[in-house]
Amino acid sequence: MKRLHLILVALLVCMTAVAKDAYDTTKWEKDISKFEKQDQENNIKNVDVLFLGSSSIRMWKIKKWFPELNAINRGFGGSQIEDSIYYFDRLVTPYQPKVIVFYAGDNDVGSGKSPQRVFNDFKTFIHLMKTKAPGSRLIYVAIKPSIKRWNLIDEVRETNKMIHQYCVKKSNLEFFNIDPPMIGPDGHPRKEIFLEDGLHLNEDGYQLWSSMLYPKIERMLKKG
Repeated sequence: MKRLHLILVALLVCMTAVAKDAYDTTKWEKDISKFEKQDQENNIKNVDVLFLGSSSIRMWKIKKWFPELNAINRGFGGSQIEDSIYYFDRLVTPYQPKVIVFYAGDNDVGSGKSPQRVFNDFKTFIHLMKTKAPGSRLIYVAIKPSIKRWNLIDEVRETNKMIHQYCVKKSNLEFFNIDPPMIGPDGHPRKEIFLEDGLHLNEDGYQLWSSMLYPKIERMLKKG
């Protein structure tokens, strides 16, 4: 009986681990369908710049900070890179954007994924871009150093390092390093550019990102 009990306990632990690791990317179906409805209603087809990724993209007021660009925002919830992979044919392919501004990976690290796993997912996304949106260029916004996830800063920076080293070898990719300007004199994230949750940016934070990003977008667009 004791041995049977140990076996049952072991099975329960395994099942719990599997359940914890399970990730349902289909939970974003309503968000994606909403985007498609907006496209139909507004007759949105090809765009120059596609902002894609998680809530740091979703909360970015594109019309305010980039009013002169033919751009759309397709940020959704607390998404991860694998979500943008799963919905690539509905989020990227229809638009054939000249430039993709991509922020994802933050929630990936926050969920416990290793830097190597996040990097592998990033490469999968780039492969899809190469095959399904071959004319697109990408600006990857580095995973930000945040107050809330400061305990994961080593993992964040290791992930950023791997993605940066990959991007510098590709002419159609650019790594946007937002880490240094977000760090204060004390070596920690600047509180004045974050919302109270310590994770998302406030308007000052987006002003910082936007002022640094705009020249990069312009340069990418000029490349054709």
